[in-house]
Amino acid sequence: MTSIRTLAPETLWGFFDTICSIPHPSGHEAALRSWISNWADGQGLPVLQDEVGNLIIKKPASPGMENRKGVVLQAHLDMVPQANAGTEHDFTQDPIRPRIDGDWVCASGTTLGADNGIGMAACLAVLADPALIHGPLEVLLTVDEESGMTGAFGLQPGWLEGEILLNTDSEQDGDVYIGCAGGVDANITLPYQAEPVPAGYQAFLLTISGLRGGHSGINIHEGRASANKLLAELMHQVTEHTDARLASLSGGTLRNAIAREAAALLVVPASDSERLQELLVTHQQHYSTEFAGVDDFIRLELNAAELPARVMSRVMQQKLTRAMLACPHGVMAMSRDMPDVTQTSTNLGVIETRDDHVHVQCLIRSLNNAGRDRVAAMTAAVFELAGATVAFDGAYPGWQPNPDSPIMKLVLDTHHEVFGALPAVKVIHAGLECGLLGNVYPHWDMVSFGPTIQGAHSPDERVNITAVARFWQLLIRVLEQTPERVS
Repeated sequence: MTSIRTLAPETLWGFFDTICSIPHPSGHEAALRSWISNWADGQGLPVLQDEVGNLIIKKPASPGMENRKGVVLQAHLDMVPQANAGTEHDFTQDPIRPRIDGDWVCASGTTLGADNGIGMAACLAVLADPALIHGPLEVLLTVDEESGMTGAFGLQPGWLEGEILLNTDSEQDGDVYIGCAGGVDANITLPYQAEPVPAGYQAFLLTISGLRGGHSGINIHEGRASANKLLAELMHQVTEHTDARLASLSGGTLRNAIAREAAALLVVPASDSERLQELLVTHQQHYSTEFAGVDDFIRLELNAAELPARVMSRVMQQKLTRAMLACPHGVMAMSRDMPDVTQTSTNLGVIETRDDHVHVQCLIRSLNNAGRDRVAAMTAAVFELAGATVAFDGAYPGWQPNPDSPIMKLVLDTHHEVFGALPAVKVIHAGLECGLLGNVYPHWDMVSFGPTIQGAHSPDERVNITAVARFWQLLIRVLEQTPERVS
């Protein structure tokens, strides 16, 4: 138990504290799912688990509300596991330890899991409170949203009876979302020939750290630096101006997070070691100026390392560094219909070297399939020219906005009633599950809203305490005003 249990609303924060205490990174939600299932069963609430591991919990309507449209409250069970370098944390074993910092709740050196743990806690708090007024309720908790949307992909028709979906996975108080981007994963594999280290060479580990990182959809338009793209630039310069040879390189840990750290193991002749250091000093100064006010703590370091057994052939080293340099990254197009909305983007998320292969993962997002497919083709062309194989999987559709949505109007009117102001209606450049869920249940009227969460998908993640209270007020008032079913 932590001090966040003293915050209001206490039931919601109590559930969030429990969620933090049970490890639940993507692919490891079983323990949390079991706890929630046992808790709901103890409350006398029917619990179902489908074939992919999604949980569905049902709660009957309050007396007199039986004739209202059924509402599905939806959140995802998993969280993004990210820790700062030097922070020892096993996300499959260690609890998250939330702490209060002013009007925010955060963790120490790791992601907090407010995305989407706060939404999940709100769903459970609604189930737990017998005094709340609402129509027929179902809570849908999906698995593996962050790494593959497995739960949303695997949801089958016929399990849920509601007509309205309230998604709780948005991250800005005062905004209501009625659409989102779709996406696809690019999985790239480049084999290389390895050679013995030339005689007289020294080994160095070049590291890039201190970057903000962040959500590859929500933060991509802010111009934050990608450690992987910086590494590509540095490797291009290093191999152009020295006789350096590359043994391995790595960067990022998740395809949906902007890479915060990257590294390359190099060997250079003794005569080039000073030039290598000069290149890093020059680029350190360049990046400090270029990313001032956006990424102020970029750090380039060069340290002596143990000499590796082998290095990449010169031909493959050149192909790899140039492919990484040419790989699309960042905003590719802005929407012409919605001002200040990113239409298409891509994230060079993960680079890993193992077994004489370099593996790269990119996540391409777009509000439409044409934009998504165009950037996918560009990415494939770049790496195929270098001799890589490129496979695309996990494609999911966007959520097309419905400007005539009745539930959107209800949320807008309720927000005005409760807070005296209308919220902003937006489309989010992130992969909410609504697009996939709406494919399975096309009759659903859907909307998404949530509290302010900053730094999602990075150890800077934090959630605003005041915004959580406002989110809860809005949610329970919307449930009270759910319209009657049309007979």
